[in-house]
Amino acid sequence: MDVSLLAAVLAFVAIGGAGLAFAGKGQPATASKRVKAMAGGRGGDRRKQVVDSATLKRKHTTQEALKELAANEKQSRKRRFSVKGLLAQAGFNATPSAFWIASGVIGALLAVAGIFIQGPIGAAMGFFIGFLGLPRWGLGMMVAGRQKKFGNQLADAIDVIVRGVKSGLPLNQCLRIIAQESPEPLRAEFQSLVDAQAMGVPLDQSMQRMYDNMPLPEVNFFNIVLVIQQKTGGNLSESLGNLSNVLRSRKLMKEKVKALSAEASASAMIIGSLPVVVMSMVWFTRPDYISILFVHPTGHLILMACAVLMSVGVFVMHKMVNFKF
Repeated sequence: MDVSLLAAVLAFVAIGGAGLAFAGKGQPATASKRVKAMAGGRGGDRRKQVVDSATLKRKHTTQEALKELAANEKQSRKRRFSVKGLLAQAGFNATPSAFWIASGVIGALLAVAGIFIQGPIGAAMGFFIGFLGLPRWGLGMMVAGRQKKFGNQLADAIDVIVRGVKSGLPLNQCLRIIAQESPEPLRAEFQSLVDAQAMGVPLDQSMQRMYDNMPLPEVNFFNIVLVIQQKTGGNLSESLGNLSNVLRSRKLMKEKVKALSAEASASAMIIGSLPVVVMSMVWFTRPDYISILFVHPTGHLILMACAVLMSVGVFVMHKMVNFKF
């Protein structure tokens, strides 16, 4: 009887000890899991905070770069429309004083021709046209033609940079390749950019000079991409590849708009040239009939009024068929 009781007590103690042992093993495991989970949560929060901090810092740097570019744009706007700026945009190395001297010579020649044709009034009109009108008009035409060539070539230059960066070449080497292998006017502008880089000029200032010489939206986009990538980092080849696609899409849109407005442009040219053609035909067929406009004071007033009205009409038609986007 005592032996049976002793065996029962020992069995109870053994079962209780086994239960305590298993319970002790499970509790540290659960506790360790909780500690690991808490540690992992804290580590994840720290990593998230680091990523958020880097994102905010990059966003702040990008905003500062855009503000700086906007300020430079306002400052360079006055320089861009000056005679010195127009000469640089046309690719001339002449000084503004040389331009004004040449304008004065042209104005004097036209004034002398106006004296023989119409007297003092013709001399005044000839000098005004030769000094202020004709040289500025010719310079503006040269600037527009050079900008058009540059805009058509810029997308190909950006593709060269994209391929070079993907193959492992640095940006300066890609710019040097464009300066050596591209046609004019792309060659001259990128050569100036490479020379400025070799002299130690920062990239943002060099690009701002290029934008002053070529005030095109495409150049401004190129400037923004390079400056922001330099200050914030990122995939340069991807950014420039997207920019190249945008520039080609803009060019395609311009050609579509030009094709759609070709009829209106032709009509504007015909309407604008019709009075001059009719007056010339009347002059050669019946000079006595139209000569009163050139010899009588009232005819002079009529001619001046016609010139003003025709100029306004041509300007309005030009604005109607010239789409800017």
